[in-house]
Amino acid sequence: MKPSRILLALLGTLLVFAIVFGTLPLLRISLPATLPVLSWSLLLAVLLLAAIDALWLRRLPSPRVERELPGNLPLGRWSEVRLTLHHDYNHAMQVELFDHVPERMDFDYLPQHVELRPGEQTQCGYRVRPLLRGHFHFSRCEVNLPSPLRLWQGRRYVDLPGETRVYPDFARLYGAQLMAVDDWLSQMGVRQRPRRGLGLEFHQLREFREGDTLRQIDWKATARKRTPIAREYQDERDQQIVFLLDCGRRMRSQDGDLSHFDHALNACLLLSYVALRQGDAVGLSTFAGDRDQYVAPVKGQAQISTLLNAVYALDSTRRPADYAAAINGLLARQRRRALVVLVTNLRDEDDEELLGAVKRLSRQHRVLIASLREEVLDQLRQAPVDNYEQALAYCGTVGYLNARAGLHERLLAHGIPVLDARPGELGPELVSRYLAWKKAGVL
Repeated sequence: MKPSRILLALLGTLLVFAIVFGTLPLLRISLPATLPVLSWSLLLAVLLLAAIDALWLRRLPSPRVERELPGNLPLGRWSEVRLTLHHDYNHAMQVELFDHVPERMDFDYLPQHVELRPGEQTQCGYRVRPLLRGHFHFSRCEVNLPSPLRLWQGRRYVDLPGETRVYPDFARLYGAQLMAVDDWLSQMGVRQRPRRGLGLEFHQLREFREGDTLRQIDWKATARKRTPIAREYQDERDQQIVFLLDCGRRMRSQDGDLSHFDHALNACLLLSYVALRQGDAVGLSTFAGDRDQYVAPVKGQAQISTLLNAVYALDSTRRPADYAAAINGLLARQRRRALVVLVTNLRDEDDEELLGAVKRLSRQHRVLIASLREEVLDQLRQAPVDNYEQALAYCGTVGYLNARAGLHERLLAHGIPVLDARPGELGPELVSRYLAWKKAGVL
């Protein structure tokens, strides 16, 4: 509880009068004898009213607050939170409301000044923008109540637990591609081209032809049609895609609002969305994180929700990337041949260990390495050189990029394709490579 501006103004006015009345006798100016008594009476009256008003405020019940919080919030995007206040006051009251927002969330339109009217409930809202993925908890709301005589402000804390999850917002970054994905795929000419024959997947019923085997005959359909009917099968052509995602210290670089790790997550989710629409199965495996995740490849649009729930709380760590251990773990889990997309940030020091591990992986799976390139490297390479420090920065950048290019060439020489892209361009580049391979029948 704290004094209001009205009470402070009254006490300040009385203090000014007391100073004036104390100064005038020193200037040999006489004052009426009743004036000091009157000033002390006013002071006691104000203090008495303040005490009574404080007692009334203490006995005033706190309003009840309900929070309408979305269960899922997109990273870096503004979302609305609604608050509803219920009360039993018999007179109108102006209150100040502040919701305790978790750390790493920006907020707007707080605190709120709300008028509570008798017999009515009041609603208000504010906005939050998460700056970090993960699980967030809301604890309580703070309500500042005025006393009946407006001499005090009472601070009340209303326990209001709530929780929400912050997911990668890949739909916002690639909204145009997601909205037009069907047109995009049709324009690219991508079609699933099944091979008919004696595969494992049933395709259709047709009339028996010369060259068909007896085991292809569907006897129930033959009895109904009174003519031999054969089953036609097709080879299973749906592919499996597994993302091998680096969660180590290499992914902690920041370009714009998002880190390289967040850009990598968004790119993986975009390609997952496109691949699932194509009928492929998508899975995920992480390494160099605090708790490595593995999601087995599964078909269907529901797999997007599974992937989101698996990665929303993931974050990059300061651990080094152990490619050999990550690939050994994936080989033990993923037996069927798949397209493995290794998403990382290749450095010039990566050589024999990475090459040996990827070659071992490529014997069983098709491998694509997606390497994120820092945008600052391109900026330094294109910046004008006017002094010695800029020349050193330029030479160091060119040397570093040349070393990375040499590593890419060695990987390509061993049949390992490398996709080197800026973080913001990784998603479209991955989708374009996937669609090109799909159209060419490579997958």
